[in-house]
This record gives sequence, C-alpha cells and structure tokens, in this order.
Amino acid sequence: MTPVHLAGPRLALREIEHEDTDALLAIYGDPVATRHLSFEPRTREQVQAIVDRSMNSAKDSPRTEYGLAVTHLDDHRLIGYARLATEPQQAATIGFALHQAEWGKGLGTETVHLLCELGFNILGLHRIWAARSPLNEASARTLLRAGMTEDGRIRDHVFVHGAWRDSITYSILEHEWTPIEGWPPTRSFPMSRKALSPADPPDGVSHGR
Repeated sequence: MTPVHLAGPRLALREIEHEDTDALLAIYGDPVATRHLSFEPRTREQVQAIVDRSMNSAKDSPRTEYGLAVTHLDDHRLIGYARLATEPQQAATIGFALHQAEWGKGLGTETVHLLCELGFNILGLHRIWAARSPLNEASARTLLRAGMTEDGRIRDHVFVHGAWRDSITYSILEHEWTPIEGWPPTRSFPMSRKALSPADPPDGVSHGR
C-alpha cells in the first residue's frame, strides 16, 4: 500500500519506521511529556511494541489504525506521535504527543489539523473526537484553536498513576473543519473516501503542546 504522507505549513505526518524507536522513547519515556496522558512512562520494550504495531497496522486492509510520526517539514526526524483510530458511524478518535522541545510553538494545533485532513478529506469520516486530562489546560486551548467543540466529561475514564481519572471530550464534524492558513497540504495516501471498520481507541489523550 502507498504510505500515508501529509504535509502542512510547518509539520508533516508520515508512517512510523523502526528507526523511530529512540525518538519516540524520548517522548513516551518522559514523565513530564506523559503526565497528562492515559498511561505512565513507557519502557523501551513497550515503545518498540508501539512502533511494531504501528508498522503492522499500515499493512491492514481495511486499515483502521494510523500511528504516524510527526516531523518538521523537510526533516525526517520524529518529534511527535499521532494516532487516529476509526470507529463505527464514520467516526474516529485521535491522540498525539510532542517532544518537550516542541511545546509552546503552536505545533499541536497543526497536528490536529493534519489528523483532520486525514480523517475528513482522505478517509471520508463525519466526526472526529479527542479527550484530555482535566488538568491539561494547554490541550484544551489546542483543541479549541483547531476548531473542536467541548462535549463534556467522561467520569473515571482511565486508570493511571494508581487512580481513576476523568477525561474532557471534544469533537469536530466534517462541515465544521476549516483548514489552517497555508492549506491545502501536500499528501499521498492509499485509501479512497469511505467509512472504515471500528478499532481500539488510541493510546493516551490529545497532548496539548
């Protein structure tokens, strides 16, 4: 299948590769970078399993999971991880995390837009949603800037750091999404516009930096 590649004004999404393990470990193994996600810091073995699963999912037909590397435009190095997993009724849930060095630059908003480009313009979805930790106000700003609407709270949604934690959910519909300035991105992709089969939700919630 043709690898997925999406490029926006500053960022690109590409397929995960074996060589990305160390860069992803720098994010998923970092207690600060993962403090608002739905899991505790990962070991190298756990990160390698995520890389392997992401690569294997790219071979599925129909494909229901997109685990993608976030990179700077024209730079192949991974600076973040983004995931879209399809659900019934032409919907999908998204999640992402960026390296600490990339926080505070507005790159989270562009990452969400790239995931919306994948979901709406390529996969033909109707609804995309995300969830954040109640304490992650930066994520709230990111999701709202990307055009999403706060839907509500899921009580005791995830068990992490030895306790149950709520999640605040956001969603956007296909007719509500407006590409950011500098769009449309360049892209190559293997799928026609159609609804896909359900998949498990992504690891973690949207990271708002």
